Amino acid sequence: MAIQTVPAGGTFLLGESDPQDIYTPEDFTDEQHLLMSTIRDFVAQEVLPQTAAIEAKTLGLIPELLKKAGEIGLLSLEIPETYGGAEMGIVSGMMLMESASLAGGSFLTSIADHVGIGTLPIVYSGSNELRQRYLPQLATGEKLGCYCLTEAQSGSDALAAQTEAELSPDGTHYLLSGTKQYITNAAFSDLFTVFAKVDKALFTAFVVERDAPGLSIGKEEHKMGIIGSSTCPVTLDKVPVPVENVLGEVGAGHRVAFNILNVGRLKLGAGCLGAMKTAMAEAVRYAKQRQQFGRAIASFGLIQQKIADMAIATYVLDSLIYRTAGLIEAQHATLSPDAEDYDQQVIKGIEEFAVECSIAKVFGSEKLDFVVDEMVQIFGGYGFIEESPAPRAYRDARINRIFEGTNEINRLLIPDTLMRRANRGQLPLMAAVEQVVGNLLAPLSPLTESDDNPLHLEQQMIERCKQAALLCAGISVQTFQQSLAEQQEILGFIADMAIELYAAESALLRTLKHHASGDEHANALRLDMTRSWCRELPEKIERLGANTLAASVEGDALSMPLAALKKLTRVTPVNGVTLKRNVAAAIIEAERYPL
Repeated sequence: MAIQTVPAGGTFLLGESDPQDIYTPEDFTDEQHLLMSTIRDFVAQEVLPQTAAIEAKTLGLIPELLKKAGEIGLLSLEIPETYGGAEMGIVSGMMLMESASLAGGSFLTSIADHVGIGTLPIVYSGSNELRQRYLPQLATGEKLGCYCLTEAQSGSDALAAQTEAELSPDGTHYLLSGTKQYITNAAFSDLFTVFAKVDKALFTAFVVERDAPGLSIGKEEHKMGIIGSSTCPVTLDKVPVPVENVLGEVGAGHRVAFNILNVGRLKLGAGCLGAMKTAMAEAVRYAKQRQQFGRAIASFGLIQQKIADMAIATYVLDSLIYRTAGLIEAQHATLSPDAEDYDQQVIKGIEEFAVECSIAKVFGSEKLDFVVDEMVQIFGGYGFIEESPAPRAYRDARINRIFEGTNEINRLLIPDTLMRRANRGQLPLMAAVEQVVGNLLAPLSPLTESDDNPLHLEQQMIERCKQAALLCAGISVQTFQQSLAEQQEILGFIADMAIELYAAESALLRTLKHHASGDEHANALRLDMTRSWCRELPEKIERLGANTLAASVEGDALSMPLAALKKLTRVTPVNGVTLKRNVAAAIIEAERYPL
């Protein structure tokens, strides 16, 4: 399925989107369904039987499994055919993350690191010579890769890295010195993407081979979760790296790092999606078996509410993840591979949707935490016992709010990116704010329903909530102007409004796109889940918007926008209990996420 029109990143805030212009799981091709089946079969046959051994950190097991994955093509999905890859696009990468999550966090972390931040820097930023030298071996698993960015004094502040790269007197190589920490796959990787500063200032990315003299790997870290994955420090003591092994350009390492992180954030969301589906299925099966007061606990209303909430959050993330992957893939499809600046345009295409990638990361990691917490609750006391599936899922989920830039950093990035684009004239954000402000005193037309659109009322609600968010964000910008960057709490409120709007709209557009086709039961389930989620949106936006306004203005200056906010978010409540009972009934019958 080809997206008809590729919108600019962030424009979801500024008006209605066409349901036909989004990519959804219902659009998967037969080839993509076959890919997902292949991944799941591999996990079921090769990885799941080794779960205990993986968690016991059996030496050599993870790299052995990764090489097996490489033998059947699972490590090559996003590598160009020219360099031995399958070149199946970023959607296939999402499918790998979602399906590999069935194996649990340890294996998922390991394979995600290799195919993502361990390989893609060379795919996107490597010279042809570097690609020819390394990508065929990374595609098969003959060589495994990792990514060395974090240091003791530079986590979220990556550009504060202290690792140095000194050019040799003969100009043939750089000498890298420094220590990286918390490096996934470090114990067994053959290639290291290392970030260092040339001349103590020019942040640069290098490909470093494991056997380079001066490179050493420290002891495994003992972690709270994902304990079967490798996490070690990497020390570089005047490690010689050929000048040809620079990724991109000297001084342009930030472009390599940040764009790979954008892809990583989206893929992390896909991994969370798969983990949510697995946790929900485990919880539902247990709830149907567990008897209390003479009946299965799955028949109790409050347990059904939990199951419904888990399923609805999963549907929303499912919609959001593949919408975003489809946007990036569609943007890349507009490019000519023969263009001289093709590689730069590919990177720009990823950067275009940086906001949406951050949203996927924050929303996915926090909804997974919600789902595994409810999983423990449904399992009750047994959920606190190690032999149940709940404790490992609970521990493994926690790292996702830290991986790929903490959720706090991503919340700051969302409004910062939007404002920078607005200031450069790339996003008509302030014009949209001025229009909302100009209509403050105008009466609102009543919300209406439509025979042709089963979600017409919810669609209008989302558009009003967008206006409310723009109003509140605009007033905070007007109040603080250049100092808004120091008001992190307000930026967090603005980010959360953007997250809620993108999530709700993604679910709504997906449901509208497919409401007249396919299975009748699936259509009914999609409608119930979308209505339930969207009907809770105005309350969320009113709360976040009120916090934004109260922190930005006071007295008489607060009363008018606060009244407008309440007017824009005022809706008549619906029977959410019935909607969620319908959802729970469908999930309990299927004993899994059925869409």
